[in-house]
Amino acid sequence: MNDLFLIIPEKPSFMLEKMIQAVIQDRDPVIINDENHVSSLRQGKIIFALEVNNIGFSNNLSNIFSKLYSMGNSSLFGFQGIVLTHSNTELYTRSAAQNIIFHGNQLGLRFIGRPLVEATGNLENFIPMKSIYNDSLENICLNSCYELGQRFFKDNISPIKNPKILIIYSSNWRTSNSLLLWNMVKRNLNSCKIREIHIGNGTIYDCKGCPYKTCKHYGQQVSCFYGGIIVEEVYPALLQSNAVVFICPNYNDSVSANIMAVINRLTALFRRTKFYDKTLFSIIVSGYSGSDIVAKQIISSLNLNKTFRLPPYFSLMATANNKDSIKDVPNIEEKAKCFAENIMKEIKK
Repeated sequence: MNDLFLIIPEKPSFMLEKMIQAVIQDRDPVIINDENHVSSLRQGKIIFALEVNNIGFSNNLSNIFSKLYSMGNSSLFGFQGIVLTHSNTELYTRSAAQNIIFHGNQLGLRFIGRPLVEATGNLENFIPMKSIYNDSLENICLNSCYELGQRFFKDNISPIKNPKILIIYSSNWRTSNSLLLWNMVKRNLNSCKIREIHIGNGTIYDCKGCPYKTCKHYGQQVSCFYGGIIVEEVYPALLQSNAVVFICPNYNDSVSANIMAVINRLTALFRRTKFYDKTLFSIIVSGYSGSDIVAKQIISSLNLNKTFRLPPYFSLMATANNKDSIKDVPNIEEKAKCFAENIMKEIKK
């Protein structure tokens, strides 16, 4: 039985066809190009390949996801995915990928770290890599696709017993609905070692953008030019951990400044150590709406950029405005328990 599926909702350009071929090589995937073929899906691996139009939207892709949602929120559970996007403009290749990954993950789809190769118009997004690989932009793109395919098809993971989990937060315990929700989750976590690190105001400097060689030099020493809590606590704890949970209240449709600074400052360590074997989770609480926007930001910065593995249902999202009002969210204790169970099942390596 063929366990490789290619979801390709729009007619691909010649470039996207070459990207697909670089990934699949001599494999023969089952092609799904509209919602009527979704029933062909059987447990296995999925490649999303999207030709992005000039408004960054695909009706066919929306219909495919609508069909999948109608089949239940576990319709993609047990599958693993990667994404290829191509556009004739400089826009939408990444936001389109964010949407695919977010919706796929909501349906149970797992993603390896850095699961995307995107190609913007004239392949300008590969220009920074030209000085490293000394090759044409097209070859760099296709080699990136080949490398993605190799990681994708070779990925074989198993659960970790007694995992080490790092919790990163910046909120105030006295007022935070996000931390109340984390406590509900924490009560249901067993047979694991938890380390919590509070990133308080005034304890962290954001990344100022050191030159690449400077950043890499410090990273090789498990350090960073700006030092502080990131070097003294976060770096060592992250290296020792199997998973990380970011506690993220929604601040103006974004993670907080301190959490963003942590993500930015991981770059130096990333120069030395990739995070493909670290599993990413998040808890997001919005006062009004927009948790999906924050989730996509985390996906982009940590799964697409920093190579953290994205497990099924990686984020627990809720809406609560007033102090302690998270307790009044319907079935929140049960949701927290299910999320804790998912954490323990999905920390894999």
